[in-house]
Amino acid sequence: MTAAMIAAVAGMPRWAVSAEAGAEPDALPAAEEPATPVATPAVEAPKPAEVAKPAEAPKPAEVAKPAEAPKPAADARHGEGESKAEPVGASTCLGCHAAREDFRGNVHAKVWPKVKGIDFEHSCEACHGNGSEHAGAAGDKANPGYATVKRASEGSEACMTCHKGRGRMHWEGSVHETRGVGCTGCHSVHSGHGAKNLRTADPKDVCLGCHQNLKGELRRQSHHPILEGRITCGDCHNPHGSAGRKLLVGDSLNQTCFKCHADKRGPFLWEHRPVSEDCTVCHLTHGSVHDKLLRQKSPILCQSCHSGSRHPGTPNAVNPNTPGDSTYERLRVQVYYRGCLNCHPTIHGSNHPAGNFYLR
Repeated sequence: MTAAMIAAVAGMPRWAVSAEAGAEPDALPAAEEPATPVATPAVEAPKPAEVAKPAEAPKPAEVAKPAEAPKPAADARHGEGESKAEPVGASTCLGCHAAREDFRGNVHAKVWPKVKGIDFEHSCEACHGNGSEHAGAAGDKANPGYATVKRASEGSEACMTCHKGRGRMHWEGSVHETRGVGCTGCHSVHSGHGAKNLRTADPKDVCLGCHQNLKGELRRQSHHPILEGRITCGDCHNPHGSAGRKLLVGDSLNQTCFKCHADKRGPFLWEHRPVSEDCTVCHLTHGSVHDKLLRQKSPILCQSCHSGSRHPGTPNAVNPNTPGDSTYERLRVQVYYRGCLNCHPTIHGSNHPAGNFYLR
């Protein structure tokens, strides 16, 4: 029997019967052939949801920058915009300003040729700028060219181009500068007096022209010798500014006083505290009706502080031990008949080992 029949009877698969019989198995039925495994595409794991980024805060609207103010047209009087003006020389200037002829004898006209190399012909325009347009205006103030030169009354810029530093280093911000007192308020550039071109021959008259309240103080019986000409205002004050108060030339009031009164400087073994603190505690600076520029006469001045001393301290105190019937007769003799300096002469300080009370 054929393998097919045997298989049908035995209920075995055809290929098994063929194998046992040593026969080549027939081709497997299509249904029984092992299916070729089909590669199943790998299913990707779901990606975790991305964390939502926080929304960026809206940028604030840019603040609109204010429009820049238009720059003013260059002022020819201050150097810019002076390209059209040309030098004309001092001879042309004197054609109209004949009153300035005396400038030839001025300290500026004498010094400039040696120090600055500026001859007289170029002296006017050294400070005022080129004057061709000004001269072309022929005195017509409505002509724009008339205002193309610098004027000394406009400020101190022209002067400070040369006069800088040293005693004028504190000019900017000084009392005079901030109150509108310029160089020409005290100095006459064209025809001043002396080496400093002051407006008056006497320096004190320049200061007293504004500080008139000091005229009376300088005429009191006790005063600094300013009227006599032995000292000037500039010996104590710098009119161009200083680092201290009141335009003082010293670092402090006491240091200014010690320039002349060096014997009061010290240091002392026994120092009088008001003296080392401020001279004006006891003295006035310009003038006084009391001796030695004192604010009050002794002993009233001393007892304004020393009211609790071992001596009678109250000026009107009555001494019951003093003979007399009236109150006036029984007033303390140390007040009206004696002076503190009779016993305490070294009032500014003492170097004596026993001088703690400023005795002789």
